[in-house]
Amino acid sequence: MKAWAVCECGQPLRSITMPTPEPTGTQVLLEVTHCGVCHSDLHIWEGYYDLGGGKRLSMVERGMTLPLAMGHEIVGRVVKLGPEAEGVEVGDTRIVYPWVGCGLCEACTSEHDNMCQTPRSIGVYQHGGYGSHVVAPHPRHLVDPGSLDPAVAATYACSGITVYSAASKVMPMSPDAPLVLVGAGGLGLNAIAVLRAMGHRNLVVADISAEKRAAALEAGATTVVDSSGEKVAQRIIEACGGPVAAVIDFVNGSATARFSFDALRKGGKLIQVGLFGGEITLALPVMATRAMTVQGSFVGSPDDLRALVALAQAGKLAPIPIELVPQDEANAALMRLRDGKVTGRLVLRTDAA
Repeated sequence: MKAWAVCECGQPLRSITMPTPEPTGTQVLLEVTHCGVCHSDLHIWEGYYDLGGGKRLSMVERGMTLPLAMGHEIVGRVVKLGPEAEGVEVGDTRIVYPWVGCGLCEACTSEHDNMCQTPRSIGVYQHGGYGSHVVAPHPRHLVDPGSLDPAVAATYACSGITVYSAASKVMPMSPDAPLVLVGAGGLGLNAIAVLRAMGHRNLVVADISAEKRAAALEAGATTVVDSSGEKVAQRIIEACGGPVAAVIDFVNGSATARFSFDALRKGGKLIQVGLFGGEITLALPVMATRAMTVQGSFVGSPDDLRALVALAQAGKLAPIPIELVPQDEANAALMRLRDGKVTGRLVLRTDAA
């Protein structure tokens, strides 16, 4: 198989050739047709996450091995089945659920694979969609996109279910209560579509980019707020008519977490999704006396992916802007994302598409 791989963290991706995997047991081998370029790929490529206070979480220390073909927003075509794999056929097109674990623990066997303590995520700890082939550990990790655009369907495996899972953590809410979304990149735009599909009508989006704020309005945001500079929490409160019940932070850096928390009303929830990095300090008596909730949300489960695809197939989910890029331009696509020059989602397209 061919791949555009991280061979040295922080250095350009290289074109490499490696043996094509042979599926065993319940495994399914797929030839990649489409793969989204996700912001998480930048952290994997860099080799670390910023934990704040000068601390870093090393991907190599967590079990990442190089060379690595990244990519976890994958649609592919089934080309070979392990002897115990049932429920799919050679030639089937499927979305690949990438957040797989050990397959044996309670989290995995209860369909909460993303909560496994020993993750084996595709595109992180094993080769992903920047390669020509990927291996799904079990047919239950494959979802039929039906008539959906495969480029859009690929984004549901990460961006889509991340948003769906985070949105589920603030529901139920009155559909006309302001719900704040921080960040209008791929996640933020997907969030507008998902929350609209879930029936929510009042979506306030904060972003530092005028271009991305315009894209949010085009996607269906009720109003937008410039999140650059000082007094961002005050601007959010003014735009919402008062402190808010919920904020979903798709950036989740020190600055965005601070103004997001400060914009909350009594009993408010801050759902932290992004991996920009940093830290905040919270006054503990305020947490108790105002009954605040700060909760992390990490991607989603296989059931979240199935539910999201069902929404899309029912015509309730508006697609986000997609730009197709040939897979051999993977490194350039990654650098465009690093430089903040992407609105919506870049999706790599292979020769097999």
